[in-house]
Order: sequence, then structure tokens, then C-alpha cells
Amino acid sequence: MAKEKVSVTPAIRELRTEKAAFSDHYYNYEEKGGTSVPARELHLDEHAVIKTLIMEDDAKNPMIVLMHGDRQVSTKDLARFIGVKSVTPCSPDSARKHSGYMVGGTSPFGTKKRMPVFMEESILELPTIYINGGKRGYLVGLSPRDAERILKPVLVQVGIEG
Repeated sequence: MAKEKVSVTPAIRELRTEKAAFSDHYYNYEEKGGTSVPARELHLDEHAVIKTLIMEDDAKNPMIVLMHGDRQVSTKDLARFIGVKSVTPCSPDSARKHSGYMVGGTSPFGTKKRMPVFMEESILELPTIYINGGKRGYLVGLSPRDAERILKPVLVQVGIEG
């Protein structure tokens, strides 16, 4: 795919403000394709393609969960970890309201509303992660340590084979 000029998203503005080094990666977005599409198109290990999930607890408090593309979130383990009754994915409309991004283009950077961030601990073991840059079909590659520095996540171990 030819490189296209992507408008500067709130995610890119935050990464630049925080002086994070990152690379741009464009791919053909496919509806409901998940992380397997950019992994295939960009020849990446899906484990290094990080999902940004907007979830909420039983009191409707939103949160961001960062997970490896080839894993699922154990919502039961996450709920137990944070001390709530349950955690569920937000509806697409609710996720957009909280994050400011369309589902499929959700970035943990530059969100409309500040939310707690939970990051699967093993993400930090990767040399580079590929995470949404705030637009469908656009990932940024960066050091997981830069993501940790900027997002200040709570590290969790809630990933299950998916």
C-alpha cells in the first residue's frame, strides 16, 4: 500500500508532546479484522500488535486495557484484580464517547477522557510494540517503555490464550 498522509491525530500530538520516538505503519483496514490484519499486512508478529480495549466496570467506570493481539483479556481476572464485580467491553458508541476514537482506530494516547490504563505486564518484554495511532489502518511502532512512561499503566497479568 502506498504511504498516505494521515492527519495528525490526538494520539500523535501526545506522542510528539511527550517526545516519544515512533514509526508510522499503514495498512488496509478490514472491518472486524482485529490485530491479525495489520500483522499479516505489515509482516509483524501478532503478539507485538497491541489491542487498545475500552472496557467498563459494573458501575460503568471506563478503563483502557492494553493486550497482545494474540491474547484475550480474562475479564473475570481483571475484575478480581481491581476489586469490582465485573468488567465488560464498552459498546462501540460508549467507547467512542470515552476515547474520542472510532472502534478500530482507538489509541490509548490522546484520549478524550483520562481513564485508568491496565497493561498486560509481558508487553514490556517486547523490543517494539505496534499500537493504534488514532485512525483505522494506522499503527505506530514504539518502545513499550515509552508507552509505559506516557500512559503510567497499572501492570496486570490477565491475558489468556485467544
